[in-house]
Amino acid sequence: MTIKEDLQKLLDILPQDLRQIIESHPQRDSLVEVVLDLGRCPEARFPNQAEYLSETPITQAQIDDCIQRVGTFSGDNRAGIELTLHRISAIRNRSGRIIGLTCRVGRAVFGTIGMIRDLVETGKSILMLGRPGVGKTTALREIARVLADDFHKRVVIIDTSNEIAGDGDVPHPAIGRARRMQVAKPELQHQVMIEAVENHMPEVIVIDEIGTELEALAARTIAERGVQLVGTAHGNQIENLIKNPTLSDLVGGIQAVTLGDDEARRRGSQKTVLERKAPPTFEIAVEMLERQRWVIHESVADTVDTLLRGRQPSPQTRTVDDQGKVAMTRQLSVVNGRGGHIPAEEGSFPPARPTNGWRASGQMVALPPLSLERERMTGRSEFDRLLDESFNYSESFDVKASRHAGPNGEDLPLHIYPYGVSRHQLEQVIGVLTLPVVLTKDIDTADAILALRSHVKNQAKLRQMAKARHVPIHMIKSSTIPQITRGLRRLLNIEDPDLTDDRELQLFLHNGSDDEMDALEEARLAVEQIVIPKGQPVELLPRSSPVRKMQHELVEHYRLKSDSFGEEPNRRLRIYPA
Repeated sequence: MTIKEDLQKLLDILPQDLRQIIESHPQRDSLVEVVLDLGRCPEARFPNQAEYLSETPITQAQIDDCIQRVGTFSGDNRAGIELTLHRISAIRNRSGRIIGLTCRVGRAVFGTIGMIRDLVETGKSILMLGRPGVGKTTALREIARVLADDFHKRVVIIDTSNEIAGDGDVPHPAIGRARRMQVAKPELQHQVMIEAVENHMPEVIVIDEIGTELEALAARTIAERGVQLVGTAHGNQIENLIKNPTLSDLVGGIQAVTLGDDEARRRGSQKTVLERKAPPTFEIAVEMLERQRWVIHESVADTVDTLLRGRQPSPQTRTVDDQGKVAMTRQLSVVNGRGGHIPAEEGSFPPARPTNGWRASGQMVALPPLSLERERMTGRSEFDRLLDESFNYSESFDVKASRHAGPNGEDLPLHIYPYGVSRHQLEQVIGVLTLPVVLTKDIDTADAILALRSHVKNQAKLRQMAKARHVPIHMIKSSTIPQITRGLRRLLNIEDPDLTDDRELQLFLHNGSDDEMDALEEARLAVEQIVIPKGQPVELLPRSSPVRKMQHELVEHYRLKSDSFGEEPNRRLRIYPA
């Protein structure tokens, strides 16, 4: 990286005694800012520490002398030095007199965006987030230069405080061929943003510090006109923007939605939930945690949707070492809420199946070594392999797909007409277990009917139609995951496995919260470590009714019985041995 700072021009505005101390300071090249407050000792701040430059408090005469060298402060109490990137910010008393100065060093650092250069090339809008001083403006300046010089795009910078391109009418060379538009007053930034699009035909607009609702609306207007946006916003992480009513529109806006009974039951949530209102203004978000460690959200829409459903996203973390080599890791959010970082080669994807899932604790039954090796090489589970050997069918099925003969002569895929059974749960079982089944809405094209026993008893018309069309009816007691799984296995003439398949247990997760994950883990350990091996009944911790229902389904999967007993809120599950 190449750094250009012109530090001497900033030191020239300081009192002479302080200037000499800083010039001879061993950490002079890493100086962040100098703070001068009336009646306090002058302070120099470095990346990892701060120290006093003198034991003599600052006087009003010293502050006035500095102000005279700086010149005029704008409406946002900021001033600059011409053809430099330094910023001097003022603190005023109630009568408007300046009683404090923050003299911040501005550096043009070339090569800072090596970590996200591939994202900049995509042409998608990028939002930079991070705490003050982490380097957002420096990165913004470098992105503008790269887009203008390397990719030959028409770039316009909205430079409200003259912090990106420096003070004065001539912009700093650090922005390259990019053009800069100054803003007369901070409150007019949104108008200048629109003006830039209407008057100067930009392909890229660069904005620093989007902080008001009008600026957020202007950013959305610009993005909808097909212009690439690169900007920063007040917030450390995407969660901060979601909770900020002023800026939430940058990530799509948040609205309360009332769900129907069936949808709320399917999601396992309340009837009123929060959802994203519109597509995000910025498609990519970069959380600058440290100068050399950034978290990348390649799809802001997916991240926001995941957070609103109470789950943690799986962003990409990029770091750069002293040699400039970029390392990428993926933070996987596993089902029990305990995420981990899995390193990946640059440009590659993380493993599809993390090993620290909800079955990682407790006692596991391992697959044979040959099966594990095959699964590692092919990326497919042992269950997939056995199905492929039993049924020679294609992985993608639709109504028009060619059929293949199963082990007992039946045509595959099997077309099933569900009656009274949750279609969502059926699709979940079929998808997770990759069963050769297609759901149909037309009974005439069905090979079989899968129905609830209680519904069939009261539907003579259904029985008559099935008899007339020679379509067999297979009944299950309830619309639960275990019952549906066994019903489909019977239809396909597949025997139930002796051992519980890991992917099969994933069927019970739904979109579970941490509390549901803990409850399922508790029930699983109780069954596998006490009830089955020791033949003893076990009582679980008190849980809510929906969570107990999930525990009942899991116990039923093991072919065991369970009952709920006790009074709310202490009602709990008791599992009995076979």
